[in-house]
Order: sequence, then structure tokens, then C-alpha cells
Amino acid sequence: MTVDAPPLRPQHACPGPDRAPKRPRFTLPRGACDTHVHVFGPAARFPFSPQRSYTPEDCTLEDLDALHATLGIDRAVIVHGGAHGTDNSATLDALDREPERLRGVAVIPSGLPRAELVDMDRRGMRGCRMSTVVSGGASFDHLERLSAETLDLGWHLVLHFNKASELVDVAPRLEAVQSPFILDHMARIGGAEGVDSLPFKVLMSLLDTDRCYVKLASLYRLSSEPYPHADMLPMIERVVEARPDRVIWGSNWPHPICPVPMPNDGDLVDLIPLWLPDAEAQQLALVETPAKLYGFGPLNQDPA
Repeated sequence: MTVDAPPLRPQHACPGPDRAPKRPRFTLPRGACDTHVHVFGPAARFPFSPQRSYTPEDCTLEDLDALHATLGIDRAVIVHGGAHGTDNSATLDALDREPERLRGVAVIPSGLPRAELVDMDRRGMRGCRMSTVVSGGASFDHLERLSAETLDLGWHLVLHFNKASELVDVAPRLEAVQSPFILDHMARIGGAEGVDSLPFKVLMSLLDTDRCYVKLASLYRLSSEPYPHADMLPMIERVVEARPDRVIWGSNWPHPICPVPMPNDGDLVDLIPLWLPDAEAQQLALVETPAKLYGFGPLNQDPA
């Protein structure tokens, strides 16, 4: 059955990632982008939010760079971590340090001053995330206002669901706004729910809006089977067949709030050719779609 994120006591401590990632067998294409990572801390410089619902280990930009060097990943999108609440300083600092390689997704409330949004955009933020999983961030109550406030910047909305049934409830609102939107972690639809479930049917209908993207990340938490999580394949295949240009991939490093055994990130990369066996679909999901969505420059401008 699906493993939902467990109820969290205040400031629940999270284990850190596997610090010895395997070098994957699968060779990623040049320009490959990991569209879902977090950086946490160092807490001595970037304190965690008092309203947080979990406390991670320090997982810094240096740690992320070392991981991606092992995995063969050229670009990344830092999704601001809930442990830092709506103070995006840790994420913005990373974007400032590696402006060619990194983009970001902010966690912000609606109603921020225009100048603050413009500054975030200048520094590499390209979207904003709302969550029903963690405390201290922005809930779906902000959806319409954040869409209106960031639409002209070209930002997208990222929806982080605690349960797949929430997608059914929020779908009419997503159809009504004009912003592109990403369904984090395949809208948390579990392998046991599958292609015949109402949430998956709603997901497929949202692809018809031409503004919906599906993120293949953290699926190890949704499967009811051990690695390589074959029960997730039927849903992945349906999405890729329908809209290969609306699929993106992320590792979810450093895997906060992980109620299953901590995955090795090399193993996660080796799932990509199982999920995306076609080379063209790989190129779209790993390189071309993230480049367009996040505004990365041409590959020949990337640092060697």
C-alpha cells in the first residue's frame, strides 16, 4: 500500500542521506538536470524555522555538488526546503554562488512586495511551492494569489501533496489559473492506487491543459514493492506516452521525511532508463524540458 508521509511531531528529526552514493551504470546526457533537490543549512548560518515540522541534517551546496559530480548531473533546481520556512536565504545563497548551474523554487506567502519577487527572479527563482505536508510554509490557500503575483515573471506553481486525493479537490482551481504547474512526486499517487484510481485519471485530464508537468521524484515512497518499484511503471508509462514533453525528473536529495529505507542516489539514477527507455524521452525529461521551464542558458555557456 502507499506509504503516506507520517504525522510529524513538532521539529521531527530526519535522518540524513546516504553519504556514499554509487556511481550509476546509466550515463546521463549532457545538460541533465535534477529538478528536485534541497539544501539545508548550515544551520549555524541559516537557522531552521521555529515553525518547522522536521529538522534535517546540514546538507549543503558543497554536499550537493559532490553528489552531482558522482552522478554525472550538470544542472539542478533547488526546491526550498520546508525546514527553513519562508526564509529563502539558504536557497538564494546557493543560487547566487552558482548562477549558471542552479535555479530555484521559492516557498513564499502571497502578498510579498513586488520588488522582493523581482529580486528573487533576478537571482534564479522560477516558481513557488505550496504544501499540505509540512508546516511553516505556504498552503494551497495561497494558490490563486501566488499565480496572479508571479504569472508575468514566468513562474510556475509547484504542488506538494500529502495525499493523492487532494489533487481531485484542487484540480478545478488549477484549471482556472493561468500559471504552469508541477505535480510534485506524481501527485503522491501510489503504486497500489494505479492507473484506475480517480487521482490518476484527474492527473491525466490536467495534462490536457498544456500547463501541467509531472515530476518523477520520490517515487520510492509511493511504491508498495521493493526496488526497482515496478508497480509505479504503468502510471509512468501512461504519462510519458501522453505527454513526454511534460515530464521532469528529480532525485529528491537529501530525502527529508523519508518513512522507508534511505535510498542510494546512484540507484535512483539507474531507474531512469527503466522509466524512460526511449532516448528522445530521456532527452526531453532530463535536458530540454527543464531548460525551457527554468530558463537555463545554452549548454555551451555552462562551465566545463
